[in-house]
Amino acid sequence: MRKTILLMLTMMSLTASAQNVMTPELLWKLGRITPLGISKDGKNIAYKVSTPSVEENKSSSKYYTVAISSGTVVEIKDTKEILVDKNISPDGKYIVYNQEVKIDNVLGKDYYPNLDKSNVQIYNGLDYRHWDTWNEGKFNHVFYKENKEGAEGIDILKGENFDSPQKPFGGDEDYNWSPDGKSIVYVCKKKAGTQYALSTDTNIYEYNLETGKTINRTEGNFGYDTAPQFSPSGDLTWLQMKRDGYEADKNDLIVSFKGMKMNLTANWDGTVTSFKWSNDGKKIYFIAPIDGTLQLFEVNFPGLTKIAIIVKQITKGDFDVHDLVGFSGDEVIVTRTDMNHAAEIFSYNLKKKTWKQLSNVNTETYSTLALSKTERRYVTTTDGKKMLVWVILPPNFDATKKYPTLLFCQGGPQSPLTQSYSFRWNFQLMAANGYVVVAPNRRGMQGHGVNWNEQISKDWGGQVMDDYLSAIDDVAKESYVDKARLGCVGASYGGYSVFYLAGIHNNRFKTFIAHDGVFNTQSMFGTTEEVFFNNWDFGGPYWEKDNAAAQKAYTKFNPINNVQNWNTPILIIQGGIDFRVPIGQGQEAFQAAQIRGIKSRFLYFPEENHWVLKPQNAQVWQKEFYKWLKETL
Repeated sequence: MRKTILLMLTMMSLTASAQNVMTPELLWKLGRITPLGISKDGKNIAYKVSTPSVEENKSSSKYYTVAISSGTVVEIKDTKEILVDKNISPDGKYIVYNQEVKIDNVLGKDYYPNLDKSNVQIYNGLDYRHWDTWNEGKFNHVFYKENKEGAEGIDILKGENFDSPQKPFGGDEDYNWSPDGKSIVYVCKKKAGTQYALSTDTNIYEYNLETGKTINRTEGNFGYDTAPQFSPSGDLTWLQMKRDGYEADKNDLIVSFKGMKMNLTANWDGTVTSFKWSNDGKKIYFIAPIDGTLQLFEVNFPGLTKIAIIVKQITKGDFDVHDLVGFSGDEVIVTRTDMNHAAEIFSYNLKKKTWKQLSNVNTETYSTLALSKTERRYVTTTDGKKMLVWVILPPNFDATKKYPTLLFCQGGPQSPLTQSYSFRWNFQLMAANGYVVVAPNRRGMQGHGVNWNEQISKDWGGQVMDDYLSAIDDVAKESYVDKARLGCVGASYGGYSVFYLAGIHNNRFKTFIAHDGVFNTQSMFGTTEEVFFNNWDFGGPYWEKDNAAAQKAYTKFNPINNVQNWNTPILIIQGGIDFRVPIGQGQEAFQAAQIRGIKSRFLYFPEENHWVLKPQNAQVWQKEFYKWLKETL
């Protein structure tokens, strides 16, 4: 009898604990995993776990290995044990690394040393600021040195005012040793000033250690060339976009083989995000967006044979495959997420087609939560296309009740909306606060064919706006949606979407939230740092009066021209060092709303960029986000 009572109490306790839901505080206690690589014997994976501390307003990191066969986890105290071997030349003689070098005179004291207390910056061209930092004449350079204590480094870009790794996000994936250890390949956009701001023409260069000479391995291609790797047989492989200025062009997989540049994905209607060669050199595995997810694919390498090149999708499911770490026998090691779970390390058996979770950084936390349910929905657009719409339902969802509902507008504008896990725009948290979330894979998103992806360029306020409204109107037909309590939220291009919809929504929405959104396309062109982006997506500068596409971007598709129709409360969020969508965009929008007498709030983060990265700022963001929704929805 006593055992029965104890069992019942245990079950009741588990049931009660499983009714907890995600909160902002809990979200920012989750560990964030970064895989570092597989051991030489293929038996263990090294990884880092960073855990934010709201109290200390910073993150701390620990390092671990996990055995692929047993799942045994061991913490590593001495990080020298997990140094990445890719930085050491194949013959072990040298180490390659990167560091910042002062090249250009920019500061007042650079020109006038006797005025060393001046804080002037002097520029003769664009690229005077990028992402979230001002250009002070310093550039990332690749160095190598002998693999011994006290060795002096050699700068392979000495005197060049170019960056490698690329700013702001490039790392050691931007350079690599050749298999014989005699050369280093690296990614670089060898343009400076205004030309740098106008172009996406990165190339892959090869520096010869013996001669000190550099050659361009991708000369003749004018878009992005990135991610250089060598095949097991020594063939240089990389990702390539063809068109200069188009940052979201189709990303193809190129192999330089026997004097040819072989495009393995030319006839495949998709875009590659990352890749890795199989150990036998017969296949390349890669990750790509497909139908609202990121999945693992493979493509065979035919060499000089007449064997057809075939791209195959390897994994399938409502999850995202992210980091492609490497291989261990028949196992491919990756990270995986879904809308309810942050990244963990998994292995996928290529023969058995089975998954195995190897890390459990946050498993215990999630086991105590009632999770949201994600559903696929396919909506017919106004031009007769089938559009995927993710619908995220609150935990313990009850279809007999009515729920306030949020239309989520994705940024990009060409980034995919998949089963990713954000620590800010977190669907699990939105659902846990009692909201149904409608997240359409509207025009412009990757994973639905190249044509679908390209339809948003030069048409920001066109078909895509109909796509948004088709999605929310379709889901609003459900009995569980409270049609009188619809909200619309988004960041970046999603913020632009909020500003634009605020002027055309015909009273569908009761509240809006826009984070770092484009409000005025003309002033955006005049202040954003990567001019190539607006040149491509807007069609050109505002002063080209005979350019029909550009004029439409600055008139019909400019949110400022619909402000007279605004009649709905709006929360406007802006980062102070966001140079992609500069501060004036948020200021203009808030000023317009205030002068028109619309309930509005300006949430300003002086030290945040296009994102919100500091733990305490992130908590304020979450609290203000949900406070606004409670006030207005």
